[in-house]
Amino acid sequence: MNIVNFINRFPDESSCIEFIKNQRLQQGVICKRCSFIKHYWLENKKSFQCSACSFRTSIKSGTVMENSNLPIRIGTLAITFISVTKKGFSAAELQRQLGLKRYETVFRMYHKIRVVMGKRDNIYRLEDMVEYDEAFVGKAINNRTKGKLKRGRGSQKRSKVAVMAESTVLEDPDSGKLNKICRYFKMKKIKNLEAKTAQLLFKEFIDENTVLQTDKSTTFSDLSDCIDVHVREISGTNEGNFNLKWVHIAISNLKKHLQTYHMISERMMQNYLDEFCYKLNRRYFGQKLFDRLIIASIYPYWHDCG
Repeated sequence: MNIVNFINRFPDESSCIEFIKNQRLQQGVICKRCSFIKHYWLENKKSFQCSACSFRTSIKSGTVMENSNLPIRIGTLAITFISVTKKGFSAAELQRQLGLKRYETVFRMYHKIRVVMGKRDNIYRLEDMVEYDEAFVGKAINNRTKGKLKRGRGSQKRSKVAVMAESTVLEDPDSGKLNKICRYFKMKKIKNLEAKTAQLLFKEFIDENTVLQTDKSTTFSDLSDCIDVHVREISGTNEGNFNLKWVHIAISNLKKHLQTYHMISERMMQNYLDEFCYKLNRRYFGQKLFDRLIIASIYPYWHDCG
């Protein structure tokens, strides 16, 4: 999907409403009152009506456009801009492209989209071989307190981010050299670098039969209750650089990506991480990314689908 394709596919508000209606019917509309799944469309009300209790569900209800007065076409165009850009796309730039007056409206909608990106990726667990490391990324700091905060590892000036990459070792049949390919990534903002924090992450997002690769930090000294096989390498060595290849690449790309936004608050940091991982995990989707993000954005929040 690009702007030219968008204009051809959705020339007016009616075409967008028809598209969203069909997508919602295809994914399934569930009644908030009685949880019945069979609905029929009320053209004059632009709503779905439950066949069992006659409760009406508006076309925006349960989507990222809920409680918004913006036209459906504006929301669809916003998803187009977000899905077609590989790099970051700030809310201020999105506001200019959409021609809207209020920044807050765009900001809230953008973060709703980021939230559903995170919900979608949280469905999956990493398997096989997984690399793990921590990153420290800049965040918005009050100028009055900035000079009083400590530096170095664990500095309050930066957000702590756990980075996980599901990688597979491959051998070149001609040269016999080993290389790695990576499928999926996960990034989670963490409060501290304690062992308990890492163990909770492993139990929630990584399969217990995984081969986990980390550095020699004392945080990972005992993971026998979480992971089947644990390999520890010294960072900076050839073995360490190989085993943690993809998390280091992801961390480098993440820091470049976040430079687009200048100042990111600690409270909103996870949303930016979710957007980065969502696009990274679907880097080969091409134009299909728009359709997948549409489904994630319009499907009701109380379901893990998208």
